Amino acid sequence: MKVILQDNVAKLGTAGDIVEASRGYFRNFLEPRGLAVLATKGTLKKREEDLEALKRKADKARQEAVALGERIAALPPLQVQTKAGETGKLYGKVTNKEIASQIEAAIGVQVDKRTVKPLEEITSLGSYKVQVKLTADVIVECEIDVVIEGTPVRDLPPADAPAESGAPAEEAEAAEEE
Repeated sequence: MKVILQDNVAKLGTAGDIVEASRGYFRNFLEPRGLAVLATKGTLKKREEDLEALKRKADKARQEAVALGERIAALPPLQVQTKAGETGKLYGKVTNKEIASQIEAAIGVQVDKRTVKPLEEITSLGSYKVQVKLTADVIVECEIDVVIEGTPVRDLPPADAPAESGAPAEEAEAAEEE
C-alpha cells in the first residue's frame, strides 16, 4: 500500500516521500505514531500544496541568507582584541563566539557561533580569514584582525547606514559661514 511519510523513518524514507509499506507495518507502527498517512487523492493534493509552500519558504530563506552573506562579505576587517605575549603569540584562543559577536556588532544581525569557522588556527596576532556558513550552499568569507587588548578599535559605520561622503557636511559648513 502506498503511504506518504510525515516524518523521517529509518530504512524507509524521509518526510514527504511516497513509499510502499505493508498493511501491518502501516496500521501497527506508522499510523499510530503519526509517521505516515494513506496516499489518497486528497492527501496527494495536500502534499503537493505543502511541497510548494515549503519550496517558497526555502527560496525566501535562501534569498535572505544570500543578502546577509553579501553584507558579511562587504565588511572591512573586524578587530578581535586578545591578550598576547611580546612575541605576538596569544595567551588564549580566539573563539568562534568572539568572532560571531564581532560580526553581530558590525551588521546588527545575530550570527550563530557554530556557523563561524576560521580557515586556519588562530595562534598569534595578525590577519585571518573566517568562513561563515549561513546555509548549506551559502558560505561567505570575512577577514578578522587579531590585535593586542587595549588597541583602539576602528570605527565601523552603523549596520543600517550606508557609507556617507563628506560632501553634504562640507555644504552645511559653508552655509553656516555665510
